[in-house]
Amino acid sequence: MFKKILIANRGEIACRVIATARKMGIQTVAVYSEADREARHVRLADEAVLLGPAPSRESYLVADKIIAAAKATGAEAIHPGYGFLSENEAFAQRCQDEGIAFIGPKAHSIAAMGDKIASKKLANEAKVNTIPGYNDPIANAEAAVEIAKGIGYPVMIKASAGGGGKGLRVAFNDKEALEGFTACQNEARNSFGDDRIFIEKFVEQPRHIEIQILGDSHGNVVYLNERECSIQRRHQKVIEEAPSPFISDATRKAMGEQAVALAKAVQYQSAGTVEFVVGKDQDFYFLEMNTRLQVEHPVTEAITGLDLVEQMIRVAAGEKLSFGQADVKRDGWAIECRINAEDPFRNFLPSTGRLVRFTPPEQTMWQADTSQLQGVRVDTGVFEGGEIPMFYDSMIAKLIVHGKDRNEAIAKMREALNGFVIRGINSNIPFQAALLAHPEFVSGNFNTGFIAQHYAGGFRAEDVPHDDEDFLVALAAFVRRKSRERATGLSGQLPGYGVQVGKDYTVISLDIEGHHKHTAVHVDEFTGETGSASVQVNGKRYQISSPSRLSEIVITGLVNGQPFTAQIERGSAKNPLALVVQHNGTKLECMVVSPRMAELYGQMPHKAAPDMSQFVLSPMPGLLVEVAVKPGQKVQAGERVAVIEAMKMENVLFAAADGVVAKVLAAKGESLVVDQPIVEFEK
Repeated sequence: MFKKILIANRGEIACRVIATARKMGIQTVAVYSEADREARHVRLADEAVLLGPAPSRESYLVADKIIAAAKATGAEAIHPGYGFLSENEAFAQRCQDEGIAFIGPKAHSIAAMGDKIASKKLANEAKVNTIPGYNDPIANAEAAVEIAKGIGYPVMIKASAGGGGKGLRVAFNDKEALEGFTACQNEARNSFGDDRIFIEKFVEQPRHIEIQILGDSHGNVVYLNERECSIQRRHQKVIEEAPSPFISDATRKAMGEQAVALAKAVQYQSAGTVEFVVGKDQDFYFLEMNTRLQVEHPVTEAITGLDLVEQMIRVAAGEKLSFGQADVKRDGWAIECRINAEDPFRNFLPSTGRLVRFTPPEQTMWQADTSQLQGVRVDTGVFEGGEIPMFYDSMIAKLIVHGKDRNEAIAKMREALNGFVIRGINSNIPFQAALLAHPEFVSGNFNTGFIAQHYAGGFRAEDVPHDDEDFLVALAAFVRRKSRERATGLSGQLPGYGVQVGKDYTVISLDIEGHHKHTAVHVDEFTGETGSASVQVNGKRYQISSPSRLSEIVITGLVNGQPFTAQIERGSAKNPLALVVQHNGTKLECMVVSPRMAELYGQMPHKAAPDMSQFVLSPMPGLLVEVAVKPGQKVQAGERVAVIEAMKMENVLFAAADGVVAKVLAAKGESLVVDQPIVEFEK
């Protein structure tokens, strides 16, 4: 067994590998860029080596620097994590040539499966079901259109070296095929240095289901059941679960056996994933093979009780698998939510900056320890007070739950999201909460088009229907009543001027347009219990008790005998006197005041937001990489104005209406904040 390994990655996956290495008594070496000097993975490792500047191409993607770091620190093996060099055959071969073990498959396996054109041909030879398509590199966009017409729309245009949603488009007509080919080729060239593109039939109403496999250097290969990964946004997975609520035992067995056949055909050694697209009649086709550890591996760890990182390390050290196919378990149900630094209410644009608060829910399951299951696990590479840089992926944490069955797992996940505190940046937690509550998700009746179908116009606050909004009002009144009670106990109050608790309140729900809603609330004690009250709202009674302190953001307790977890804060950007209540993805911003104060507040004039229609504003923090207009230039609606880059994504800003440019307010290369004006048009 190795004494020391280097982790050629960053973020949560680097921290994940360190956890298993520590369990196994193996020392670890972290590598980092200038932007990651204070990163969590650097703090956790036994040693750390600086690679270079923040951009990946100058740090995490430079094989020479990583090999040099391994040699300098005496690391006998390198774990590549996922992304970066994890599926780079040249890097795997280089490790082998330098006498360093690569904790992943051999270079020939990566080469065979990493090339999506070659892998499809191999899959055919191994008698694995494959999708109809054109499997040779395509010369140009015009040829792509002719091929797409021949296969029949819709088609999927994919980069041969693609991955992580990059270099992939779906085309429904000639125009989309032409544009999609060009876009895929550019993305593939920039991200992977390989611009070969192929086209295949797009299976409508498809499910994305993948089989986890594990092989050793002694010819043994097993499959570790499946993962359901159909909840995707723009081809990026959002929620993953194991097992799938859709496939039958017979389909699972057939898919698993085909995955094993493919792995054996390329003499696969290590953990890998064979991805399938599955039709509504459970007909399935090979999509691609990921020759690395997957982001969503924890759900498989939960239902099988296996530590996949440990298995990878043992295989790389030459050990034989200690179990066979018959020993693979499938216990309970696991779900993973990817917590991303993005603003779901601004079309999921990246959100970078400092994590002012980062308090995950209480963990009862741990990385590298599968003895404690049926609980909550958080995999992350960040910490409170740390910076979320603009140079890397937007995922900041993975929230994993494991329950006895799917309904219990969903309930656990909803409560865990309620207790996940992230401040300073925006996160996709409200969106995750909405997905988990959607009837079609709960029923298991969904496919990869689920998000595009139900949130075609983007995600809005009203897309999170709360099953009982009066509870949010009651909770706000409860907290206000408790704070008033505490205030009455303060010494030094002037006689006749002391704080009065009161029982009748009005909760004013604040609306950005000034259409405030007033709700009368009556609050009484019940059972004489400390931290409890009986709240009446709209004819309903809520008996609430909570041991939480008023200074805490997360409040837990019982409402009418049922447990709840919510978040409450005092003060908001719009109103320092407001209470902000969040529960199940819904946010209520309100003021809890006396009936007389509510009456007076109703007389206050509404201050409208300033008119910013003549400006092009930055919709997110990021780097301004292009300004396409000049002062005095006439611009038509839909014309390109500027390009902003953040978290490996380019966002093009277009003019909303015809106009003449008055001023350019930001320069190329400038770092922008949210809503910073870039271009001003003449009025």
